[in-house]
Amino acid sequence: MDFETIVQACQENIDGLTVRLRVPHRAARAGLLPPPAPEMRADAHARLVALTRRVHHDLEILIYPKDEWVVPRRHPEGRHVYDVVIVGAGQCGLAVAFGLLRERVGNILVLDRAPKGREGPWITYSRMWTLRSPKHVTGPDLGIPSLAPRSWFEAVFGEDGWEQLGKWPRQAWQAYLDWYRAALDLPVCNDVEVRGFEQDRDFVRVLTDGMTPVSARKVVLATGLEGVGGWHVPAMVRDKLPSTSWTLCTDDVDSLAWKGQRIAVLGAGATAWDRTADLLELGAAHVAMYMRRPQILTANPFRYLEKAGYLRHYASMDDADKWRWIQTIFAFGQPPTQDGVDRCAAFETFSLHPGAAWSDVEQTHDGIRVSASDGSTALYDHLFIGCGFSMDPRNRRELAALADNIATWTDVFTAPEEQPDPWLATYPYLNRDLSLVEKVPGRTPVLAHVHCFNYGATVTNAHSGASLSGLRYGIEPLIHGITHALWKADEPEHFARVSAWAVVDTDPSSLKRHRRPPNP
Repeated sequence: MDFETIVQACQENIDGLTVRLRVPHRAARAGLLPPPAPEMRADAHARLVALTRRVHHDLEILIYPKDEWVVPRRHPEGRHVYDVVIVGAGQCGLAVAFGLLRERVGNILVLDRAPKGREGPWITYSRMWTLRSPKHVTGPDLGIPSLAPRSWFEAVFGEDGWEQLGKWPRQAWQAYLDWYRAALDLPVCNDVEVRGFEQDRDFVRVLTDGMTPVSARKVVLATGLEGVGGWHVPAMVRDKLPSTSWTLCTDDVDSLAWKGQRIAVLGAGATAWDRTADLLELGAAHVAMYMRRPQILTANPFRYLEKAGYLRHYASMDDADKWRWIQTIFAFGQPPTQDGVDRCAAFETFSLHPGAAWSDVEQTHDGIRVSASDGSTALYDHLFIGCGFSMDPRNRRELAALADNIATWTDVFTAPEEQPDPWLATYPYLNRDLSLVEKVPGRTPVLAHVHCFNYGATVTNAHSGASLSGLRYGIEPLIHGITHALWKADEPEHFARVSAWAVVDTDPSSLKRHRRPPNP
C-alpha cells in the first residue's frame, strides 16, 4: 500500500467513525442513553497514519519466511484458481485472510454479500450499545501488537481515552475492522453472494451472484452465528401469519417505524433484549417479551472460559470430553447484557412474560392475537422474533444442495444418557482442520475442501468461529489444516525442485590461484 493510499484510508476511517458514533434519532429517543465515547484526538488522522506505517514495519520485521510457496494451479479451461476463497468478510473472515497471508499463502479471495463497511452485525441489525467482551480481548491481530484493537483505539482516542473506556462501542469496533482490512490491504470483494459449491475436477467451483464462478482449492465459511443454518422462526408464526406481521430481531430495520405500536417479542437472548430496548426508546406504545425459561439467566460461564488452557486445548480433547464440556456450558445458557436489561427496565411500557412460550398466534382485524403457555392472551400490532438460529444447512443457500450429506454430531457421536442435548447434536461434526465431513463417503467429495469457521464449529473447536474471545486460538487448527493440505498436494513438486537445485550460493572462483596440483 503506497503512502497516499494509507493517508486516504485513514481519513475515511476517521470520517466514518465520526458519523457512526452519533446516536441515531437521539432527539426522539427516551430512556437511557449509551455511555459517551471518549473524545477523538484532534490529530487522530496523523496518529492513525503513523500506526498503519508501524503495522507495515512490524510485518516487515516478521517477514521470514518471505517467499510464497504454494504451487500455482490453472484450471484446464484456463481460469484462475485461488488457493483459498473465504466466504464472509467480518472479523473472522478478515482474520483468516491475514492468517493465511502470514503463512505466505497469498493467492486468496474474500467474498461478502454486504456493501463495504457493513459486513457483520455491528452497524446493521445490532442494537446493543457496546460489545459484550471485555475491552482488552484481542483476536484479529494474531499477536501483532500494532494491529491489536487497543493500538487502533489509542491512535484515535488517545491513551487516556483507552483508560476511560468501559467496553467498545459497537460502531468503533466496526471502524477498527474497516481499518484492519485497509491497513493489511486484504483482497475483499463486496456485494457478492455465494449460492453454492460444486466439485470441479480437483477444485471447488464457487457459484455466486454478482460475479462469474470462482475456482478454488479450499473454501472457508466465515459466515457468523447463523452460518450453518439460519435465524429460527417458529413454524406456527411462519405458517399462520403473513410475513408483514413479523420481523426478525436480526433484520436491519429502524425501530422508529413501530412508534406508537403494541409489540410482542419472542425470545430473551441478548439480541432480543437489545431490539426490545431500541423499540421502547423510540416510542413503541408497549413491548412485551416472552421467554421459555422461568427466570432470566444471571451467570455467564463464558467469562470463566477465557483462559489459555481451555481456548487452546479444547480442540485437542476427545469427543466425549468435548461433549461433557460444551453440554455443561450450554446448559447454563448465556445471560443478556446488563445494559440490555437496564434499558428495558427504564420503561413502564415494558412487560416480561417468563416461562411463557407462544402456544398460538392469529391474525385478526384488531391485531395479532398471541396466546401463551402461561394462559395469557393479548393483541399486538407487530411481532419480533428472537429465537436464535438453527443448525440446518438446508436453510443456507450455499449449502442446501449438500445438506443431506453433511455429518452432524448425531451421526458420529452417541451422547451419554445423563448428558442428552438434541440441539448440540445438530451441529456439524468437523475434522481437525474444521472441514465438513460426509455422511456417506464419496457422495459429495467437495465437502472435504469446505472448512467451517462460523458458529457451527463450536462443538468441535470451542467458541472460535463467530466469537471474539476464542478467535486467537480457534483459528490455529484451521490455518494449520489448510496449509498442511496445500503442502501435501504440492510436496512432490517441491521435492523435485529441491532435488534439482542448482542455484549458486557460493562462488569458489576466488580460490583458483590457491589450488595446488595433486602430487605426481
